[in-house]
Amino acid sequence: MDTTRQGAAVNARGIGVEGPRGWAFRGVDISADPGALIAVQGPSGSGRTCLLLALTGRMRITEGQATVAGFPLPKRMGTVRGRTAIAHVPGVADLEPALTVGEHLQEQALLGRRLKGSLPWGRRHKEATRALVEAALTAAGLDPATLPKGLRTTVRDLERIEALRLSIALAVMHGPQLLAVDDVDLKLSPPERTQAWQLLRDLAQAGTTVVAAGSDAPADALIVHTATTAHRTPTQTPGNQDKEEAPHAFAETGRA
Repeated sequence: MDTTRQGAAVNARGIGVEGPRGWAFRGVDISADPGALIAVQGPSGSGRTCLLLALTGRMRITEGQATVAGFPLPKRMGTVRGRTAIAHVPGVADLEPALTVGEHLQEQALLGRRLKGSLPWGRRHKEATRALVEAALTAAGLDPATLPKGLRTTVRDLERIEALRLSIALAVMHGPQLLAVDDVDLKLSPPERTQAWQLLRDLAQAGTTVVAAGSDAPADALIVHTATTAHRTPTQTPGNQDKEEAPHAFAETGRA
């Protein structure tokens, strides 16, 4: 993992995303330096997830102006996607319940090398992969020794805070300048919420710009509220009447 890469500055003025069902969010302003911790807050259905996807180049903004790491959106969406990563976004960056922690990590390491045009081969590459995985686990605060079966533990057997840490480990493995994390503290206990936000604070202090959606953000975070002026028809599903429309419904891409 590249820990020397500078975080991304984020600047946005009056940005919004309009989809098939209307406005996901609109009128959002952000001014954040590299290495900032940005906390996105707002009621369910206010477009928090869509804002994360827009800032990482995975959803096209339809009004306003924004730059991430100096690259304008939506004109340079592909470039921004390559410099950012997402974690814990339902329907977009899901963990596979049947796979183990180790399988997820190995798959992500291999994917990164393929994207960079360097397929793993030989002892040197195996050692490099091992170092990459260990660095990502350390950055996410996930110790395999604390898991029921170590790296052989399946995702379905992880506690919520452990699954969050794994998702973040996968996202930071290849050194993004900006990390977006959704539902940071969903269904976590108060102590776990504190742990989750402290993890994101630590990542930001290490240089990675972090933008995260959730409640109970630390006082030193830059708070951004999704606009309440956005109007659209929520997706109606049993037991989830107020959930915002699934982000992949009009995202540019479904994966990090």
